[in-house]
Amino acid sequence: MASENQQLHFILVPLMSSSHIIPLTDFAKLLARQGQDVTIITTPLNAIRLNPIIQRAIKSNLKVQLIPLRFPCQEAGLPEGCENLDELTSPDLTKHFFVASGMLQEPLEKVLAKLVPRPTCIVSTNAIPWTHEIAQKFGIPMYVFHTISCFTLVCSHSINHSKILETVNSDYESVLLPDMPHKIEFKNSQLPDMMRKNSSESKNMLDKVKEAENSAQGVVVNSFEELEPSYVEKCKNMMKNVWCIGPVSQCNKEMLDKFERGNKASIDENDCLKWLDSVKPKSVIYACFGSVSHISPTQSIEIGLGLEASNRPFIWIISDRDYSIEVKKWLEDDTFEERIKGRGLIIRGWAPQVLILSHSSIGGFLTHCGWNSTLEAVCAGVPMITWPMFAEQFYNEKFVVHVLRIGVRIGVEGVLESGEDAHDRVLVKGEQVKKAIDQLMDEGEEGEERRKRAREVGDMAKGTTEAGGSSYSNTKLLIQDVIKWRMHQ
Repeated sequence: MASENQQLHFILVPLMSSSHIIPLTDFAKLLARQGQDVTIITTPLNAIRLNPIIQRAIKSNLKVQLIPLRFPCQEAGLPEGCENLDELTSPDLTKHFFVASGMLQEPLEKVLAKLVPRPTCIVSTNAIPWTHEIAQKFGIPMYVFHTISCFTLVCSHSINHSKILETVNSDYESVLLPDMPHKIEFKNSQLPDMMRKNSSESKNMLDKVKEAENSAQGVVVNSFEELEPSYVEKCKNMMKNVWCIGPVSQCNKEMLDKFERGNKASIDENDCLKWLDSVKPKSVIYACFGSVSHISPTQSIEIGLGLEASNRPFIWIISDRDYSIEVKKWLEDDTFEERIKGRGLIIRGWAPQVLILSHSSIGGFLTHCGWNSTLEAVCAGVPMITWPMFAEQFYNEKFVVHVLRIGVRIGVEGVLESGEDAHDRVLVKGEQVKKAIDQLMDEGEEGEERRKRAREVGDMAKGTTEAGGSSYSNTKLLIQDVIKWRMHQ
């Protein structure tokens, strides 16, 4: 059995988006640490981002490799170089991006046909359902990798199967989800576009995702059993072969792995650590809204004013797409940076988030509630201010605030609309940002309880992906499932 174990070859296929590529790359390292050969399928520009991480893994004797496939930007109607969802200049290009992703099927089949050792299974993120056709063609099992929580999977299942939305008359009317371990309510305005808009296009996509999931040999979730036990149990009743294998970010032990995870950081590692070392423990607010969210210039200014008014030290990440001419002009002309000098650090571009969150000076995280960011805060034992914007982020807010009880809502009630008319839209005023920070950092009984729970959850996360941990054991079970499949063919 052990010798067979060594001969497995996992093919990992993420959607070309940082929120999918990063966790799947981490999972590749976790698989390789259990003796597996792993190949990550990517594209040339994404390969450049990942290469330093993979090279270090190879130097550590891990059998991980990248295979880049040309991304058919032009053929799908995308500008050349748009190989990652982060790079899209307009939300209107999203459907073109998924068309381009689908066009990778044939070149991937050609690559796999020549690959040595022969692939023994495919693990792909749920947004690229066509990989199950490749698995069928090669006679190997396919596993779906979920970049969301079991809680989100259960909420989606409850909404779809109860048809509860059919009883809703208004976007802002709350509905209580049936058959849930906790009291969970949603407004229609807080649900993902695909669920709310119910167009034939989104229904078609959801049907394909569901078909692929139903045909999969199993489901892999970037979560851990101790974090959401009742929802893991419900997932296991909903789907066959569910394994929680996270938080996968914990595979990054070395400082350089944390610093370079995902992309090249826009700040020097030593400068970042020097600034963090200069402030009091648990005093800093870290504000970051992910790689895909687009914050309007007027909203960005309100965020800055709220952080300034809090009178607390902060790190504010302004992504490349949000560092507009208007924001740049405001930062310079309004002497904002001069006013917050020494107390605030602005990072323009990509930030080493795992490195920052794990530093002892961080006291709170103002977040868009992406699942990767949420898990990274959980691992660091950091309480959160929740500001969900789209996709499954409102689910994550409910989980953080109502289930884990380690978060404070900033108060948004609906998804962030895109398009030109949203350019100057402000959903949250600076006073709300300050108020939420004050509430999170409150030194009274409520604040202390929240911080205590955050620490306890962080302690639960420790060691889950190491030998003896629940997620390590589940990864081993996944490997054994692939072996069992192969033996019975």
